[in-house]
Amino acid sequence: MANELKTFVPMPDRAPPSSAVGPLAWIRQNLFNSVSSSITTLIFLYLIVMYVPPFIEWAIINANWTGTDRSVCDANKAGACWTFINVRLEQILFGLYFGSNPDQVWRPITMFVVFFALLIPLMMDKTPRKDILGGLLLVPFPILFYFVVYGGSFGIPVADTTQWGGFLLTFALAFVGILLALPIGILLALGRRSELPVIRALCVTYIEFWRGTPLITILFMASVMLPLFFPAGVEFDKVVRAMIGITLFQSAYTAEAVRGGLAAIPKGQYEAAMALGLGYWKRTIFIILPQALKISIPSIVNTFIALFKDTSLVSIIGLLDLLNMAQTAARSLEWNGYDIEGYLFAGFIFWMFCYGMSRYSQNLERKLDTSRRNDA
Repeated sequence: MANELKTFVPMPDRAPPSSAVGPLAWIRQNLFNSVSSSITTLIFLYLIVMYVPPFIEWAIINANWTGTDRSVCDANKAGACWTFINVRLEQILFGLYFGSNPDQVWRPITMFVVFFALLIPLMMDKTPRKDILGGLLLVPFPILFYFVVYGGSFGIPVADTTQWGGFLLTFALAFVGILLALPIGILLALGRRSELPVIRALCVTYIEFWRGTPLITILFMASVMLPLFFPAGVEFDKVVRAMIGITLFQSAYTAEAVRGGLAAIPKGQYEAAMALGLGYWKRTIFIILPQALKISIPSIVNTFIALFKDTSLVSIIGLLDLLNMAQTAARSLEWNGYDIEGYLFAGFIFWMFCYGMSRYSQNLERKLDTSRRNDA
């Protein structure tokens, strides 16, 4: 038959060539795909071979892990003295008060256990009732932290904040700064885009003033100038002053991050919300702000990471955060000369928390990315 349909015989599936898949293909594509890339890869391989094995040998293989004084480390200078970290661990993590009162170390340890017990389930996708866990972390936890760590109630001795230090102080400053700066920054971002000239001018002035001032200057002024606004004889806690300065500074940067998200939302979203008859606050809270915060996740987390690292600047007002406490402990008479171990330990803690925030933000971006779902 002239119109007879020809039978279609599908071609058998053929596997791609071996050179296009597997580890060798990945190496060729990512490490040696051009002359410049190949040269850079070879340089880094050379540096890794030259410096990584000696570092591992110094930091792990020949390191000193036991002992109660520096005599063990002085006898074996070929490796790192982690004995110093082991002996001064409580002081580096919790400051002078808890470092010199081992019977009170349970207080900060308990609060960190509670913090991670609330935080880790929040980071898991299948955890039910995350709203309750988030509410407990944002409201009751800071109150409980104050009463347990600071003390003064329920028979708990007072741990004066002037003797706080180490990771405890770094955590307290960063947590309060993030907790307060985010809502203040959101309000400032909304105010900067307000149609009311007075509100917009005030928000713009606030944001530009605090963004244009270095944090170290703000901390110094908060420590020196802020007490002058209180009546004579009124003592204002130095840690609280640092928290106020950090919050004012951080809220300006958070406001700009959120404003970038607000500016990226298409105008049609505003028009659609208005067409539904929603008022300003309803369309902002339920339509505009969720989209803006989703877009602003990378910028917001970036400012939080910067804040966590910038807590080291509180040394300008005499507070000893994690980095400065490690430095102080390494320059004591008993452990003078072991600064490198102290810096490495403090740097590892900073990296661990900053990397954790970065990874969680990336996971949150992927989970909230609706474009991939639409493409699927």
